[in-house]
Amino acid sequence: MPKKLTICRCKEITEEEIVSAISQGARSISAIKRRTSAGMGLCQGKSCGRLVARIISEKTGVPIGELEPMTCRPPIRPLPVRVLGVKDDEYE
Repeated sequence: MPKKLTICRCKEITEEEIVSAISQGARSISAIKRRTSAGMGLCQGKSCGRLVARIISEKTGVPIGELEPMTCRPPIRPLPVRVLGVKDDEYE
């Protein structure tokens, strides 16, 4: 039995699952994300986003540059402004 290739390490999503989502109609990185949860892990797609885009491109024939980029979401937890690189006194 061939070894399954893990594309999204955070969520343990395999290439087989990505290809299956494409065959069911997913044609963008965001659609793959919604169907499989690839890109929703701790790294937020920084590790798997390009791999997912490459697989979509290979299976659909759409050049990577023409694919819609993955949607980004703000951090889940509240962050102090200083973490974002802005000094607290700039807002006083």
